[in-house]
Formats: sequence, C-alpha cells, structure tokens
Amino acid sequence: MRTFLAALLLGALATGANALTYDEKLPACLSCHGEKGISETPEVPSLAGMPAEFTLIQLFLFRQGTRKIEIMNDLAKDMTDDDLRKFSDYFAKLAPPKASGEAADPQIAARAQAVIQANHCNSCHNPDFSGRDQMPRLAAQREDYLLKALRDYKSGQRPGYDATMDEVIRPVTEPDIVDLAHYLARLK
Repeated sequence: MRTFLAALLLGALATGANALTYDEKLPACLSCHGEKGISETPEVPSLAGMPAEFTLIQLFLFRQGTRKIEIMNDLAKDMTDDDLRKFSDYFAKLAPPKASGEAADPQIAARAQAVIQANHCNSCHNPDFSGRDQMPRLAAQREDYLLKALRDYKSGQRPGYDATMDEVIRPVTEPDIVDLAHYLARLK
C-alpha cells in the first residue's frame, strides 16, 4: 500500500501536477518513512526526531541531485526552500523511534563502543547518538538502514555534507559497520 501511494503521488508529479502543496506531498513521505516518521520499510530511515538541520540538508541535496535516490529526487525537485523547512521541522517534532528488538549482544556492543571511541563518533552525533545540527540521530535507527548508510559512506556512494564523514569512515571496516549498526539500532 505504501509503495502504491508513493507511486501514485509520484505519477501525479510526473504528469505536470508538480505544484503539489506540502499537505499533498506529506502522505508520500509518510508512506515510506512511516505514519509517525518511524519507518517499517527496509533500508528507509526513520525521520521522527531527526534534527531539523540534518533533514533540511538532505532534502536540499536530493533537490539538487547531489544525493541520488530517484524517488527522493523526484519528490524534492520542485520543493521550495520553505517546503524544505516545513518537512524538516515536521519530522524533528515527532517522537523518535524506540530501540528495536532485544538488547545489543554484549560482545558486539563492546566492539562497537571501541570503534565509536577510536573514531570519536559520539563527539558529532552526541554521546547518546540523538544527533544535533547537521548530524543525524543514529540511536534506535533501523539496523538495515544503518548498514546501508554506513556502507554507502564507506564506498563513496553517499556524499557527506562536508568531508568529515568521508575522513571518519575511512578506517572503519565492514565488521565494524556490522557491529555499529547492531549496537546503534538497539541503543535506548
């Protein structure tokens, strides 16, 4: 149903109805990112509780075509700066998701915490990984999405807003990525 709704709304955009309002576009966002901004769609992030500045920058990157995900590029291409701010503010005000599943495996958590300390991840994303400014909230994010995002940063497929993430991810290994995704998805 979510995919159908998103496809229907994108079809309306493609047929020249590209002057859709914020209220008309919001259902397409929620169809993938979840009714309350908490995604149930594989490899799609939960946006609830995400810092507004982060979401604003990502929408800008989608609008400009710098960050390439076709459905997002299509939805964002005709958004005004005010639209970008409205969507960013909307998701920032929603309650963030709760940690998924069981507690992190203690051995995996210890390895992830070592990677976090070595790479100072908690200095940008906050000690509780709630995110701030242009840095996303990572705590309780979907594990499959965290895996995808970290791998995309590592491969250079996903551009960062600045060079910081490119530098930080360089020494991080595939096993580190798996450990980080496991730990962060379960972080309360």
